[in-house]
Amino acid sequence: MIEIKLSQGAKPSHGGILPAAKLTEEIARVRKVKMGHDVISPPAHTAFDSPKGLLLFVKKLRDLTDGKPVGFKLCVGRKSEFLGICKAMLETNILPDFITVDGAEGGTGAAPLEYTNNVGEPLEAGLIFVHNALVGINVRDKIRLICSGKVATGFDMVCKIALGADMCNSARAMMMAVGCIQSKQCNKNTCPTGVATQSTRLQRGLVVDEKKHRVANFHKNTMKSFLEMIGAMGLTNPSDLKPDYIMRRISNECVKSFNEIYEYIEPGQLLEKQIPASFEKHWQLADADKF
Repeated sequence: MIEIKLSQGAKPSHGGILPAAKLTEEIARVRKVKMGHDVISPPAHTAFDSPKGLLLFVKKLRDLTDGKPVGFKLCVGRKSEFLGICKAMLETNILPDFITVDGAEGGTGAAPLEYTNNVGEPLEAGLIFVHNALVGINVRDKIRLICSGKVATGFDMVCKIALGADMCNSARAMMMAVGCIQSKQCNKNTCPTGVATQSTRLQRGLVVDEKKHRVANFHKNTMKSFLEMIGAMGLTNPSDLKPDYIMRRISNECVKSFNEIYEYIEPGQLLEKQIPASFEKHWQLADADKF
């Protein structure tokens, strides 16, 4: 599968910088850059500059790879921009195979602290918004919805799938299983555990033959916990999860289900004259020809 990265939860609209200290000859050859210089990945793409352009690029990649699944990843910010992509889907009849919604909880030691703490929509809110938008234009059953951002436990997965996700990605938890201690030196080539460094000296701290068992055990036991919870709820399949199965304490005297806390719109509702109030302004601002 191919994922086009529009933004990530830890630093939406910031792009990326690979410091010269972490640039290897292999990376330089693949990226076609010179050794000894920082490698800048701008936040904007050169292949497209509009929602329609994005979807045409999705189609181009799918055609060039003989039908491999192609989708994109984003952290929700301005809602009208994502709804512009939805309008472009309707106008071009081109759909991504999947969309990954990354929450603002997403983390990396290479992101500016102000961005990590303050920019982007939290995962639950972003996930429900994207789910609703796809339901509202009648394409939800044709697009797989993946979520990421601080998904670490079986219960995290239960909650996200109940909210509307088809699948969960986990990066932080897997990195910690392999030895990450969150020293926040990812961008400096000085990661003390060898997880996020190109230094051959520091990489010796990551003993693959030992750490592979920890990662495998973490994954196995997390999935076991997840499936046990599904069974404890009286369900036979994770796809049976619905928002009203999960309860959240709002206060000492008040407990509500996700279905009561969050709004879920009806299929095709964004295509009707009576658009939900929570979507109306954003839908009017949405433009398939520009972000």
